Amino acid sequence: MRYLVIFMLLTVIASLGSALFFLFRDSGNSSRMLRSLAIRVGLSMALFIFLMLGYRFGFITGKL
Repeated sequence: MRYLVIFMLLTVIASLGSALFFLFRDSGNSSRMLRSLAIRVGLSMALFIFLMLGYRFGFITGKL
């Protein structure tokens, strides 16, 4: 479970990095940057839902 969350966070950061790359490469006039940011938002929402469901069904304990 822990490794899946870390992988998702790294994927979100990679998507943010690719959006930054497309911002500089295409001078901000690209749909690739918007697509990368949309993917980042989708992954972040999926991670949030995944964490909430994991906590609800007992896969994630309350201890930090």
